[in-house]
Amino acid sequence: MTPPTTATKKRPPRAKKPDGQWLVDGTDPLNDDERIKQEDPGLSCKQRIIELYSQQGFDSISAEDLAPRFKWVGLYTQRKQNLGGEFTSSMTNAELQDKYFMLRVRFDGGVVSTEQLRVVGEISAEYARGTADFTDRQNIQLHWIRIEDMPAIWDKLDNAGLSTLLGCGDVPRVILGSPVAGIAADEIIDGTPAIQDLVDNWLEREEFHNLPRKFKSAISGSPRQDVTHEIQDLAFIGVNHPEHGPGFDVYVGGGLSTNPMLAQRLGVWVSLEQVPEVWVNTVRVFRDYGYRRLRNRARLKFLVAAWGVEKFRQILEEDYLGYKLADGPAAPVNPGNRDHIGVHKQKDGRFYVGVKPTVGHATGEQLIAIADAAERHNVSRLRTTVDKELLFLDVEESQVEPLSGALEEVGLYTKPSEFRRGVISCTGLEFCKLALVTTKARAIELVDDLEQRLGDLDVPLRISLNGCPNSCARTQVADIGLKGQLVTDDEGNKVEGFQVHLGGALGFDPDFGRKLRGHKVTSKELGDYVVRVVGKYKEQRAEGEHFREWVLRAAEEDLQ
Repeated sequence: MTPPTTATKKRPPRAKKPDGQWLVDGTDPLNDDERIKQEDPGLSCKQRIIELYSQQGFDSISAEDLAPRFKWVGLYTQRKQNLGGEFTSSMTNAELQDKYFMLRVRFDGGVVSTEQLRVVGEISAEYARGTADFTDRQNIQLHWIRIEDMPAIWDKLDNAGLSTLLGCGDVPRVILGSPVAGIAADEIIDGTPAIQDLVDNWLEREEFHNLPRKFKSAISGSPRQDVTHEIQDLAFIGVNHPEHGPGFDVYVGGGLSTNPMLAQRLGVWVSLEQVPEVWVNTVRVFRDYGYRRLRNRARLKFLVAAWGVEKFRQILEEDYLGYKLADGPAAPVNPGNRDHIGVHKQKDGRFYVGVKPTVGHATGEQLIAIADAAERHNVSRLRTTVDKELLFLDVEESQVEPLSGALEEVGLYTKPSEFRRGVISCTGLEFCKLALVTTKARAIELVDDLEQRLGDLDVPLRISLNGCPNSCARTQVADIGLKGQLVTDDEGNKVEGFQVHLGGALGFDPDFGRKLRGHKVTSKELGDYVVRVVGKYKEQRAEGEHFREWVLRAAEEDLQ
């Protein structure tokens, strides 16, 4: 018998590469990020900033502190000015970065006082060239920060009870919360005590400061489900259990970016008192079993997808909690708007007033003016939201109209058009090193154009502009999602533009938008395109039909 040739011999299967799961593969680092995190904790760089880098300047910063450790204290280098999107893929991070920083100030649960907002405004005016952006994670971001100014900035923030620590990096990011927790007339349960417990007693523990990647979480007892729970790593949503009463439905494994996945119900009911330990032990599962070798697979969603939600629950209960959680009902889906724009009655008879800076953009001077206006009308409690809104709590009925008028004077409206209400954008090319196109200025121009040409709509319409594929502005779950990329115009030039996603949604039947195959829009054509599509919707919609529902049945040519 003729022996098999080399070509026909079966090769032995390749050994599976370790995924970097600590409890499976051991803790030896499998890439530079993991090595750096193990060699020196991320927060260690704060003292070096104070004692060394602020004294010796940007050029004295070690490369491994600059990236990634600075993220742990809320600092990212920002993009050099006047570098177009064509440089994003051809230049290294070191070549793209400027000697200035973005600084992220945490507002866990969106909680901020007028005095704290004033302090952030003063820091913005003095140290950040007046920049200030509300984010969809209830933070405020400042730009143009110099390393030399960080000790003074931290002093001002510390004195105001504010922090930038764990604002970025492979850590638990700011914990989202309902901005009307404790005051809303329709609230199921107030999640504030759980958020406060986690912030006060758990976040600073070093065991949570080296996760495989970032960990995003949310706790809301509002029936509005106002914390985008479907796209969080872990979320607690208010629900009434037929036997146990008010508590939380739990979701795990959500996230967007280039591999979007919707969170899955864990199938449990959790009491308010149990929330912190379920949160803590879910983070521990992620720390111990998350995939660390490849950073693009290191989010919790990949582990949940690989294990399945049943195994995840079993591991959480048996190996971490030490007891079984109660089975629980699914929280009913909120059928209406999740945002808090306008005037709403509180359970104590007073009111809260919600306004939205267009795309969350503000200035330091504007933040100071907002704080002053609030205090003139006897308001001291404010809240930020995941839709980049700002809420004024505890407004007496006699002060509602005067406060609304004062806010209009600084460019904040309680009755914005649906276009202005529903638009969101990321930082974009102005400051982000990953961006390919301009977003914030483009979004503001788009809203102005739509209001001028279409007036308003009588249904919600969410428009998202994102500067790159990472979906910081939630492109895939917007009615009109616009993912920035360089496109070819009619004359063959590479110009800024967008890939179009239509009909994405959270809430009822959450799903990702319909990507129009081969259809891209240049930035110059953007206004005409959105007007054309929204116009088609207005012509063809059935009574009560929302934009997303129309997209699902619309002819392809009507979406072009």
